[in-house]
Amino acid sequence: MSRGNILAGLLTVVALGACVAVYLHGANIPVLQPHGPVARGELWVMTVTLLLCAVVVIPVFVMLFSFAWMFRADRPRSRRWHMPDWDHYSVEMELIWWIVPSIIIAILSVIAWRSSHQYDPYRALGRGAPLEIQVVALDWKWLFIYPQQGIASVNMVEFPENVPVRFVLTADAPMNSFWIPSLGGQIMVMPGMTTQLNLLANDRGTYTGLSGNLSGRGFAGMTFAAQSVTQAEFDQWVASIHDTSLPLDSTSYKLLAKPSENDPVAFYAPVDSALYGQIVMKSMMPEHEMMQGMMQMPNGMMMNESSMP
Repeated sequence: MSRGNILAGLLTVVALGACVAVYLHGANIPVLQPHGPVARGELWVMTVTLLLCAVVVIPVFVMLFSFAWMFRADRPRSRRWHMPDWDHYSVEMELIWWIVPSIIIAILSVIAWRSSHQYDPYRALGRGAPLEIQVVALDWKWLFIYPQQGIASVNMVEFPENVPVRFVLTADAPMNSFWIPSLGGQIMVMPGMTTQLNLLANDRGTYTGLSGNLSGRGFAGMTFAAQSVTQAEFDQWVASIHDTSLPLDSTSYKLLAKPSENDPVAFYAPVDSALYGQIVMKSMMPEHEMMQGMMQMPNGMMMNESSMP
């Protein structure tokens, strides 16, 4: 390998790194543009982790090109590299390449432990009462139910800025993942199970929401708009939905839950207060009905192994 090839390789790596840096600086990447405390904290964790890993990765690549130059075919090799104990030639160097990675792993362990508790999706944010929004992942759209306001929306969610939002999530379709990258990390949802995600937006704006899990043919269009507005604008929005929307009950929900792709934004009001619970129990209904039937049977009709012939 000639000196020109080594120099060309190094320049290529530097050029690629510069291109990536320029792209990241000007690109619209929601993960790198946090607008809430959770997303801001997660970005800090990712940045620190990347920098700590670079402490090991960058020297490795520097040594890679250095060794390729030192041991090229057209250079006479120094006698010391032919010594049989060359692998223990420097105790100091061996201590460095064992101790430094160990320290980095220890630091990353502390960061992972603290951030896992600090950014727990079940942990409440802010000091005020949270706005509860029930989320249902469908094929291939998102249903948002506001139990306190008695309204619902499809593929669009709105909430006031600087107000904690508690999402209570489930699915009435294959397992999926709810994600608003500018506000926080994703969380999995599945039928017959509820989970929570607490988020907060510090700024007004419209953020991209999406599905973070492949869920079939309409996955690419399973996106939604998450809008952070003032409290007055939110109250006005709720009132407008009550004035112009159709009700959402078990009958209209069956039509909404049918698989469809690239659905437009839609609104419903009023909403059956028991609808979300019915959706959650839908996957467990056969067992639920069986238990209800057994509880209603007279005691004399209950059979067990001792009563069988």
